[in-house]
Amino acid sequence: MRVDTFKLRHEYYMEEFSIKIRIYDRQYPMKVHPKDEAVVRDAAEVINSMLQGYRENYKQVDIQDLLSMVALDTVIEKLKLQQQSNEANAAITSEVTSLLQLLDDVDEA
Repeated sequence: MRVDTFKLRHEYYMEEFSIKIRIYDRQYPMKVHPKDEAVVRDAAEVINSMLQGYRENYKQVDIQDLLSMVALDTVIEKLKLQQQSNEANAAITSEVTSLLQLLDDVDEA
C-alpha cells in the first residue's frame, strides 16, 4: 500500500514541469509533460527556422507578418497531412471490406 501511494504521488508530481522556449527574440515559460518536452522544443526550433527563412526572403516585413506566414504554412501543412491520412484510412477501410467480403464468399462456398 505504501509503495502504491508513493508511485501515485511520484506520477502526480512528474505529470508536468516548467521549461522555457525561445521563439524569435522572446522566451516563453511553459508547463509540459516529460514525454512532450522534446516535441515542444523541436516545434520551437522549426518555428525559428521558418522565421529565419522568411526573414532572409522578406527583409522589410514586420515580425508579426512573418509569424502569421509561419502559422499559415504550418496549418496548411497540417491540413494536407490530415487529408492524406483520411484518404489512406478510406483506402485501407475499402481494402479490408473487400477482403472480408472475399472471406465471406469463401466460407459460403
